Amino acid sequence: MKTAWFVALALGLAASAQAQVSVSDAWVRGTVEGQKATGAFMQLKSPGGATLIGLESPVAGAVEIHEMRMEGNIMRMRAIPRLELPAGQAIDLKPGGYHFMLMNLKAPLKKGESVPIRLKFQGKDGKPQEVEVRAEVRDLTASGGGKMKH
Repeated sequence: MKTAWFVALALGLAASAQAQVSVSDAWVRGTVEGQKATGAFMQLKSPGGATLIGLESPVAGAVEIHEMRMEGNIMRMRAIPRLELPAGQAIDLKPGGYHFMLMNLKAPLKKGESVPIRLKFQGKDGKPQEVEVRAEVRDLTASGGGKMKH
């Protein structure tokens, strides 16, 4: 009987670990006085697959998932309601691709500060997961590079 309980516990822990989303290299582009929006970037990975369904930050009135894509000869940015994370595949949120927009900023974001962002996911099993990230504010002209694990 103890063996069956141990196996059930191990399988439950393995399923729980599969649903976990990891976040790395989280950063936000700095702003200047009066600027009301900026981008946030990071890498997301889920071993079992998940969907990013929402996010929020106390520094912004709204946070949205955005994508950049070519339409004809014009690069366009648009908000999307969710972002799929295929199982085991890293999704890079970076300038010129998928990213988050922090809008209606409450104050300028200065290089060296840290911005909290809460990401809300739904696993393939339907279970919710929230990940709190502390994103480093980089220079206004930052385009990426550097690694910071969360």
